[in-house]
Amino acid sequence: LPEASQRVRRRFDNCHILSLFRNMKMAPVSPRGYGNFFEGDCYIVLYNRGSRQSIDIHYWIGNTSSQDEQGAAAIYVTQLDEYLGGSPLQHREVQGYESPRFRGYFKNGLIYKKGGVASGFHHVDTNVYNILRLLHVKGRKHVTATEVEVSWNSFNNGDIFLLDIGKAIVQWNGPQSNRREKLKAVLLAQDIRDRERGGRAQIGVVEGGDEKDSPELMKIMTAVLGQRNGPVREATPDDRSDQAQNNNVRLYHVFEHSGNLVVQEVATEPLTQDLLRSSDCYIADQRGSSVMVWKGKQASKEERREALNRALGYIKAKNYPSSTSVKVMSEGGESAMFKHLFKSWRDKGQTQGLGTTYNVGKIAKVDQTKFDVMQLHARPELAAQHRMVDDASGDVTVWRIENLELAEVNRRTYGQFYGGDCYLVLYTYQRSGQQQYILYMWQGRHATTDEITACAYQAVNVDNKYNGAPVQVRVVMGKEPRHFLAIFKGKLIIFEGGTGRASAVNPDKGARLFQVRGNDELSTKATEVQARASSLNTNDVFLLKTDHVSYLWYGKGCSGDERVVGRAMSDVLSKQDKQVVMEGQEPAEFWVALGGKGPYASDKRMQREEPLHSPRLFECSNQTGRFRMTEVDDFTQDDLDEEDVMLLDTWEEIFLWVGNLANQYETKEAWNSAQEYLRTHPARRDPDTPIIFVKEGHEPPTFTGWFNAWDPHKWSSPSAGYSGKFLDPELLINKSPSELPQGVDPSQREAHLSDVDFENLLGSSRADFLRLPKWRQTDLKKKAGLF
Repeated sequence: LPEASQRVRRRFDNCHILSLFRNMKMAPVSPRGYGNFFEGDCYIVLYNRGSRQSIDIHYWIGNTSSQDEQGAAAIYVTQLDEYLGGSPLQHREVQGYESPRFRGYFKNGLIYKKGGVASGFHHVDTNVYNILRLLHVKGRKHVTATEVEVSWNSFNNGDIFLLDIGKAIVQWNGPQSNRREKLKAVLLAQDIRDRERGGRAQIGVVEGGDEKDSPELMKIMTAVLGQRNGPVREATPDDRSDQAQNNNVRLYHVFEHSGNLVVQEVATEPLTQDLLRSSDCYIADQRGSSVMVWKGKQASKEERREALNRALGYIKAKNYPSSTSVKVMSEGGESAMFKHLFKSWRDKGQTQGLGTTYNVGKIAKVDQTKFDVMQLHARPELAAQHRMVDDASGDVTVWRIENLELAEVNRRTYGQFYGGDCYLVLYTYQRSGQQQYILYMWQGRHATTDEITACAYQAVNVDNKYNGAPVQVRVVMGKEPRHFLAIFKGKLIIFEGGTGRASAVNPDKGARLFQVRGNDELSTKATEVQARASSLNTNDVFLLKTDHVSYLWYGKGCSGDERVVGRAMSDVLSKQDKQVVMEGQEPAEFWVALGGKGPYASDKRMQREEPLHSPRLFECSNQTGRFRMTEVDDFTQDDLDEEDVMLLDTWEEIFLWVGNLANQYETKEAWNSAQEYLRTHPARRDPDTPIIFVKEGHEPPTFTGWFNAWDPHKWSSPSAGYSGKFLDPELLINKSPSELPQGVDPSQREAHLSDVDFENLLGSSRADFLRLPKWRQTDLKKKAGLF
């Protein structure tokens, strides 16, 4: 275990680390294999969210894994928890019943593979083409793909299947599958191509209802699967039912007495925090839908060590399904879901009102407690907690993707990242006298699909150059890990759009606004946001740059350290003289530069150290044929789905956000579900809690303030005369002008596509598409059937 744990620590800068059990021993899984799970094995996944009490340990149980392996998994999790100081949040995950948080780590989906270690198939090889498998793909937001029999008998009309033959991947879309599922399946196929085939496999798509339109691909499928006898089976419902919120919550004191497990009921809902004693361990049971274990700080070492085993024993004693969700947490490291079971919750040292400001939920800065970087090597738990492998003094090399190739970036511009580009950042440092490497793949929000694919392909080339030594880290714009910030020494600037290419001329945007966050040079970055009053946030420092003057704006909630780094960052962003502006004392010229004074995120609740309860986001949808609510973990603006209704619970208010493509049934049911959500909440919520209806594109700052770096123009159409109504792509593709819906300009069909359909069909965002030459735009539209 110590050796495996050290390996885990060396790789903790990565987003997640898997450890596989081989002969009851831990072994690291290559990053290329992340998301692939053998059904006969058990795995451990570690994830570090970068703030205090922020380590999650998940242990995953395959459907055909042995009892011995499952027992070994539980033992290793307990030992790892002790090794990491007892603060991690532990999760038990069962194949097919994974938590939203676990699924969220693998953005392109989970792949369940037949067999396990004993079969000898225990790793993912790159550039191997002697492959034949059929993957059954399910899911809209979090995708799972299960290996099934390579036969037409495995198909059904409601799902999507990937026939993987090595050099080609054929995606067959069931006639009853929806377009979100199709898009997710395409992304999964691309991920397999890029990670397992080095970008060298071809991908083709067959629409199950129109197979005659893809004769060449059907020849491939027939050659592999044989001639189909009879029609494909009808759609099958999901195996698992939705876990409805359960307001029946009971708190138990669980302990051993004379070798027997004793379960003593303490209270039923509504629970209060004072029921939890630091000297004991407790189980909160939501009638079997979820079992959560709480470990008091002063509980004996034996009690804390046995917490997980007692939870498993409790499940057996209650005859609950083996798939029952189990979470184990320590006092001070409670999850948002656990806190929501209690009528009220206050963390130690929590302040209220306009006092000292620290972490503030979803609009918040990440908790940025200062630490001594010189302790990193001596205290590996500190390195793990802060995602810092070293003091960021190593060597840095930066490349930008230009014409799908690597172009080295001028060192004078290191730290400047443009949303229209993709970059590779190679970090080299010394550990125990040996060179170590981290390869960051930074993806701009407005980079084209080709550029993102090229970034992954070039990362493989760089990785090969160093014989596979680099740890590869995918970095999505706006979610840069702390070590990534640190290597640029307080000079990291994220430009919303444009490109850093020397030959490019970025349009003059007039006034520009940058949000500065951090409390030292190891944790600071400046992010460009819309130059409007609604982008301001009372907790942060902002730099407003105009043609004649730059304003350094200090929100009432920012700290002295943040003002210092804000001043330093302002000198990097602008050589002009800076006029310091305190919130509430802005000159008229300041508001003029922002297009006028307006409301912004300034609620006093956002100036607490912690909100009383962390906000939670739920997706409300009937895309699968029945209405369901699914929680979205660690949410961002990108999680707001245009096709659905989203419920944001900030405790004192409930927001219902309605996407432009949501149907009337979803909207109606969301209203009912919001009321039911409050009525059945285990903390006995006030049924009169305000329910606020918000339409896409018209979000108030009281809503946007819970999201970091909100983009108010994310869903705007570039067509000035466009009404905002999106159309089904099937009404626009390969249609003659006379067949188009009334009011559609045949030369501007793309203006009537939603952002999701636009990027899916044309391979780039609207902004990037408009930057292309006219001949290239026409070429892309012809290929997509939009010309």
